[in-house]
Amino acid sequence: MTTDAPHRTVRVGPVTFGNHRPLAVIAGPCVIESRDSALATATVLRDMTARLGLPLVYKSSFDKANRTSLAGFRGPGIEEGLAILAQVRREIGVPVVTDVHEIAQAAPAAAVVDLLQTPAFLCRQTDFIQAVAATGKPVNLKKGQFLAPEAMVRVADKAAATGNRDLLLCERGYAFGYGNLVVDMRGLEIMARTGYPVVFDATHSVQLPGGLGGSSGGERRFVPVLARAAVAAGVAAVFLETHPDPDHAPCAGPNMIPFDRLEGLLRDLKRLDEVVKVH
Repeated sequence: MTTDAPHRTVRVGPVTFGNHRPLAVIAGPCVIESRDSALATATVLRDMTARLGLPLVYKSSFDKANRTSLAGFRGPGIEEGLAILAQVRREIGVPVVTDVHEIAQAAPAAAVVDLLQTPAFLCRQTDFIQAVAATGKPVNLKKGQFLAPEAMVRVADKAAATGNRDLLLCERGYAFGYGNLVVDMRGLEIMARTGYPVVFDATHSVQLPGGLGGSSGGERRFVPVLARAAVAAGVAAVFLETHPDPDHAPCAGPNMIPFDRLEGLLRDLKRLDEVVKVH
């Protein structure tokens, strides 16, 4: 990728993100289901990425406040969820990331996790973005489904105004009519021109919002296609929600990658990244 600003790198625990750096991975189940499942999934992902030589940040959220319906599973909540993420970080030895949805959640989450993530729907909420950035922790700023890639520099400017420049910009698809998303790969290049590391969220990009009526659908068969295209464009990291049994997951199942298909995909992405970045 060519950039108009100097390449930035962002450190998240032992993991370094940069558009010119070797590919990093953010991966894990959409939401924390239980303590045992979090420890088990983090162990599988740690061992898998270690075999491949890929740096990992483990992702799972203590609360998913933007479910399609009131009946949607949201997770264990902030107190129990952060305790579980702290245990994953301590016992499994991987950095962790969670979503935060409210200003009041930012400081407690920042005290536990290595990376904070702002939901795409909230990218225009100035006070929220600044509160999260003001914690001083690195932040993964997800681009709204309604936002042009050029506009993400304004979101980054709001966050950076707090003095925190440890920012990642994350593409997760753009609304295309009702209940559908598309990805314009030009947006990855456009966001990279800010100099901030760009993350491609391959699993939310295949989501079909509200597609199942009471919950969102998804087309996981397209995840490898989009992930390969994004890595070929030269991103800093891929974001992949994954689960041992996505069809029985309490949320985001239709777009999550099963564990038994993940390692092959990651191996392909690493090889492609090496080819792209050697040039």
